[in-house]
Amino acid sequence: MTFDTPVPAMSLAVVGADFDNEDGSNRRFEIALCAPGDPIELVPEPDNPADPQAVAVFSERGSQIGYVRAERAPRVGQLVREGRDVRAVFQRRAPFGAWVRVGFDGNAPELTEAMMAEDGRVAGEFVDAEPDFYPDEVWPEDGM
Repeated sequence: MTFDTPVPAMSLAVVGADFDNEDGSNRRFEIALCAPGDPIELVPEPDNPADPQAVAVFSERGSQIGYVRAERAPRVGQLVREGRDVRAVFQRRAPFGAWVRVGFDGNAPELTEAMMAEDGRVAGEFVDAEPDFYPDEVWPEDGM
């Protein structure tokens, strides 16, 4: 299936890391096992009683690491449900959980040093932020 409107790759915040999974596994522990570039799966949860727009995020081992932030979940879920070839990879850990990088065109999204920088540092050294990178892009329908 081809789509007329391209959707840019973006980095998405994964939240809810402080909650345990139904099987008792610890999301923070699973996040600690993830390495940059590891495949990630995004799964819409229309039957989620707390939020029918929720999109769960799973590691390559099939363990849930959290949810796409509520502000982005409706659009991300829509893109997954409409059949786009969504590819996601683990980007890095964060105090709130993690960042994942998602491509919507069938290609694995690329990670840059600036995307990996925590507090502006990679391997202890400061890196210049890339002008084209913003961790949570604004989509046209956001009105900004």
